[in-house]
Amino acid sequence: MKYVVILGDGMADEPIEELGYKTPLQVARKEHMDNLARMGEVGLVNTIPNGLSPGSDTANLSVLGYDPNKYYTGRSPLEALSIGVNMKDSDVSFRCNFVTLSEDELYDEKTIIDHSADEISSEEAQELLHYLEKHLASEVIRFYPGTSYRHAIIWDNGSMNVKLTPPHDILGKVIKDHLPNGDNSNKIKEMMTLSYELLKDHPINIKRREQGLLPANSIWIWGEGTKPILKSFYEKYGKKGAMISAVDLLKGIAIASDMKNINVDGATGNIHTNFEGKAEAAINTLKSGDDFVYVHIEAPDECGHRGEMDNKIKSIELIDTKVVKYIKEELDNIGEDYKIMILPDHPTPLSIRTHTNKPVPYLIYSSNNKIQSNLCYDEISGKESGKVILEGHKLMDYFFS
Repeated sequence: MKYVVILGDGMADEPIEELGYKTPLQVARKEHMDNLARMGEVGLVNTIPNGLSPGSDTANLSVLGYDPNKYYTGRSPLEALSIGVNMKDSDVSFRCNFVTLSEDELYDEKTIIDHSADEISSEEAQELLHYLEKHLASEVIRFYPGTSYRHAIIWDNGSMNVKLTPPHDILGKVIKDHLPNGDNSNKIKEMMTLSYELLKDHPINIKRREQGLLPANSIWIWGEGTKPILKSFYEKYGKKGAMISAVDLLKGIAIASDMKNINVDGATGNIHTNFEGKAEAAINTLKSGDDFVYVHIEAPDECGHRGEMDNKIKSIELIDTKVVKYIKEELDNIGEDYKIMILPDHPTPLSIRTHTNKPVPYLIYSSNNKIQSNLCYDEISGKESGKVILEGHKLMDYFFS
């Protein structure tokens, strides 16, 4: 038996007036997902445990079967793993975003315009990070480049007693009430403020403005955490697993759980990603002997954060035609029994441009146990099915059973 999870990050949403009070999943042309729904099981799953923030970190751990209440030590440490950082037990890791802030006010009065600095390229971001490192790094604070706008800071003997806000939670808001609070908060804010002075007139940002792109004019520090320890996926399930993702967080989860990481050329973490390449890589790793593959696609989430309704719908349609269709057809050709599960990790509603902790719809299709139903794959069908998995970390056991 082969197993595939196709995870459309942030794919779930709320009814939207412009769409006739339907969700992007409802209006998207996704015949292949809907066909699987008519022959499989549709339901709802709570991926975010009570009391935890609705992030891709907690949600994807949950979907993979790791109870966040037991295994979650913070977001940034998982990302740090993926970029080759060897954390000590005494280290605290922080996510370091390049963001775009408004430019006319004092720092505290600025508004956060974009959490990704217009999805800045990795090459530009690395040059900017190395520039900041010369001015902001110390014996205890080190900077590590990641992908696009996502980077890491490691603080030797840092403190977890700090309150930090994800930048995608406060898009369009004045940052004054969302600045760091707690241990070392003055130092963290000082680094963020100095970064603005260093970056605002950097040649890269001058060129970006000339190209009509938003400048990466500040860093934003958040996502604190300590060294992660996950049980091996193979030890947990007896399945040889592989991860396909463009983002450091998911790659870090794979490393922490001893899953194989598969890199795909042109995988970007946005709507311009290599959808076909991810699908082909999934089939190739199953053909090579792996039992399980987790295909993570970030595009719907990024479109949700950016408030791009048409692109969010388009990203769902691309997942359907470029990923679901290909994987289903190729698995049929292999001739071995298989299961496919499709779901988001959390909703990213366009109306608020950030995550929520509401249940998400899941779809499970089994090649050797087809079910006839009239349901499609969307939030409403998930609710109408009457099937609800209350603890998200139990979904993977259910999928394998």
